Amino acid sequence: MYETSDLRKNLKIQMDGDPYVVIEAQFVKPGKGVAFTRTKLRNMITGNVIERTFRSGEKFEQADLREQTLQFLYADDSYHFMNTETFEQLELPGELLGEDRLFLIENLNVSVLFFNARPIGLTLPTFIEVAVTETEPGLRGDTATGSTKPAIIASGAKIQVPLFINEGDWIKVDTRSKEYIERVKR
Repeated sequence: MYETSDLRKNLKIQMDGDPYVVIEAQFVKPGKGVAFTRTKLRNMITGNVIERTFRSGEKFEQADLREQTLQFLYADDSYHFMNTETFEQLELPGELLGEDRLFLIENLNVSVLFFNARPIGLTLPTFIEVAVTETEPGLRGDTATGSTKPAIIASGAKIQVPLFINEGDWIKVDTRSKEYIERVKR
């Protein structure tokens, strides 16, 4: 059990049956009255942010969260993952993955977050190396301007790449910002 004095940024607590992560916590001791902590909390399932004030001495349950590394296998109507140690397979709906599903490539290891043995989120590796499957050809000599063009990568995501990138090139992509980082030799 956590107490109000334990509330700090990134602490994960359970409240009203849902897991929350503390975004902001501020202890306030007014000149008159009881001390309290003003917080901003994000629901880890829905993503909603709430502001809540707690009196000193209130208690919270620790959220039953567990992270597990799984390997992405394939996608059809849903997305299929496998535990590489036990070979158990897990099927997740596309709604749970959000835009991250656009950066899933076969055999990619991802971190899946479970709350009470139920998957609630997915964390991609920071960088992935992927092939460019579709883009317009670059113009010869037009590399000094820093201009970009749209490209579709093998996972299906559409990103902006420099003009010198061609179809079949391998690139490194930052999955957090969804941006091109560099060309990779393969």
